[in-house]
Amino acid sequence: MDVLADCSWACQREVVHADFPEPIEAFARHLRLERGRSVHTQRAYVGDVGNLMAFAEGHGIHDLSRLRLSDLRSWPAHQSEDGAARATIARRAASARAFLRWATRTGLIEADPSLRLVAPKRLQSLPDVLKKDEMTTLLDLAAVAADDQEALHLRDRAMLELLYATGIRVGELVGLDRDDVDFGSNVVRVMGKGAKERTVPFGGPAAEALQGWLTLGRGQVVSAVSGGALFLGRRGGRVDPRQVRGAVHHLLQYVPEAPDIGPHGLRHSAATHLLEGGADLRAVQEMLGHASLATTQIYTHVSVERLRRSYLQAHPRA
Repeated sequence: MDVLADCSWACQREVVHADFPEPIEAFARHLRLERGRSVHTQRAYVGDVGNLMAFAEGHGIHDLSRLRLSDLRSWPAHQSEDGAARATIARRAASARAFLRWATRTGLIEADPSLRLVAPKRLQSLPDVLKKDEMTTLLDLAAVAADDQEALHLRDRAMLELLYATGIRVGELVGLDRDDVDFGSNVVRVMGKGAKERTVPFGGPAAEALQGWLTLGRGQVVSAVSGGALFLGRRGGRVDPRQVRGAVHHLLQYVPEAPDIGPHGLRHSAATHLLEGGADLRAVQEMLGHASLATTQIYTHVSVERLRRSYLQAHPRA
């Protein structure tokens, strides 16, 4: 029950109270061993499927094969009445479909009742991004802070420069080792979602900031527990996403009128600025590690929306 051990208390309660813990745990092993999904993704699927099973048990269904399409359609309505967001309901429906598709393929049930299950469409919201001048100000602030050559200031500058230069996810950033950085070619090797590896280029400012961290900063905090980690915390362990978010939020408060974004906002900003600068959509898709081009296309909408706002503000006959 290793996935359940990693799950939150609420998630464990939902799963254990249903009569289906073994299929759910087997599904979690499938996600981990065959699909290569992250622990975070496993938790999400286990929680979502556990929510469905708890709903089924509450309606007298104690056998997975007794689930019907009508039950699956009642489940989102029940969630909506409980105040669940549309995005949450859509995600849970996707998890349920994946689970029941797996259960059918492995012979746990004869037919998949979710084939005609339609989830509510997510409300498409454009991500907050920094303008180019705001991004420049943020990185300039990080550089000024690093002038004192204090370890964490050097680290924070290098992390922000690399996040913006590459558009990598914060989870990918904290997982980097020193050997993943190739200064000869100015590229970084990234392990992305689904254990898919990709190589992403970075420019001169990021290279300079990384060299500063490695030559002047890392040695100040390195310890027996550091291993090969590229970025370290104050006590020498591998930096965690919370510390990266803290660094971004801390410096952003000094950028006038900038949205309060996190590290993922730097990823959004990098993608948007690349496309505004004329980068090929498929090249940006490969750089970001998106499985679908449709995911990358959201940034073209961001660019068009920003152009529209500028037009309305500036054109005399808008």
